[in-house]
Amino acid sequence: MATRLRHPLVAVAGAVALTLPWLGTYLTDSTAALGTVGTVAVSGVSVLGASFLLAWGAETAEKDVPRAFAIAVLAVLAVAPEYAVDALYAWTAGANVGTARGAEAANLAVANMTGANRILIGLGWSGIALFTVYRALGSADPAVVREPGFLRSKVQLDRELATEIAFLLAATVVAFFVPLGGGIGVGDTVVLVGLYALYIGIIIRGDVVAHDDQVGVPAYLQQYSRGPRVATVLLLFGYSGAMIYTAVHPFAHGLETLGVAFGIPPFFMIQWIAPLASESPELIVVAYLVNKARSTAGFNALISSKLNQWTLLIGTLAVVYSIAAGSVGALPFDEKQQAEIWITAAQSFFAIGVLTNFEISVREAVVLLVLFVSQVAAEFWVVRTMAEPQASELSLLLLYGYTVVYMALGAALFVARRDEVRAIFERTVANARDAFPGGSEAVDHAD
Repeated sequence: MATRLRHPLVAVAGAVALTLPWLGTYLTDSTAALGTVGTVAVSGVSVLGASFLLAWGAETAEKDVPRAFAIAVLAVLAVAPEYAVDALYAWTAGANVGTARGAEAANLAVANMTGANRILIGLGWSGIALFTVYRALGSADPAVVREPGFLRSKVQLDRELATEIAFLLAATVVAFFVPLGGGIGVGDTVVLVGLYALYIGIIIRGDVVAHDDQVGVPAYLQQYSRGPRVATVLLLFGYSGAMIYTAVHPFAHGLETLGVAFGIPPFFMIQWIAPLASESPELIVVAYLVNKARSTAGFNALISSKLNQWTLLIGTLAVVYSIAAGSVGALPFDEKQQAEIWITAAQSFFAIGVLTNFEISVREAVVLLVLFVSQVAAEFWVVRTMAEPQASELSLLLLYGYTVVYMALGAALFVARRDEVRAIFERTVANARDAFPGGSEAVDHAD
């Protein structure tokens, strides 16, 4: 007998149900009654449910807006908690200028930002690439190309990502110069936020392409007439965004508390565990898309998230700091955080080099993963086993050493793929001309 298909709205109701325990806890301000473990469990489950709602909203929106813009909105909402956490540290730094507390908060803001960005590439890009290839073993995914040889299978990316890659490379170049200014200043904000605004201005003017590959919830919601469909998308975005925003901070804080109880240094927790928690909605959404054999859309979301974090997140820090300080100023940081910014920029440089041919192989994903994990593990070992000042000195050497490795690998890729890099910028310029009044004809994105 044929299995009866479940109505798509049952899945929506199930996802909403996952958020309700946290919603009740938040509205009644009863997190203290749950305790640390209970808060982590309830808020974590809510993040999971909200992530599904967010993904369905973005997929449904593709019927009315360009896919790149829908994914950009998804990316911003998914990582909004990261902005909130970093903004809190930046505000504390600005409100306590010239004090030890202010200096510590400024360093924590930078550490949290660099940790989030490195996690997104080191675990996100690499992990999702590996999961995509693994998932293709049991189901067809047109983006996965299986090739003979050790770790040579690869995921092919959408060539429409040329614009994102070009802007991400531009933001990365700017980031290398940020430490030279003595802090993250308003000038950095203007340049980086300006880059993101220009990017949004280009993609929002793109064509709306009909996608017939939707199934399940988004396929059902796309059948609504335009008015109810748009209202549904806005409701999904609004509700899921609110749940993620309110739940991720208690989730992250609870993980920090549990980590400290197990002897993990607080600074290490804030740089790595808290950002990992705040990145979880994004990673859940992408894993969901890959599981539906929509790995192209999943990687679009990952790259869009990296772009908005590498521009808007950095720019937000200087603005919040200046408002809290009551005057225009630059968010200061010490030599350690200067090195953290450089290694983060170097990792971004290498990762962009990997994507310049619009592919990421299993071998490249493993390199990204191993470099990230080994650096974090080595630094953790240093801070846990060595006393100051030797620990700080060795930690800096590790950061500079890995920065050199990332830069060397990235430079080799850019030289070897210089024709692809040139084509990316030509495609991006053509897209920009087409997006604004008086531009050229629509650019042909075909191979």
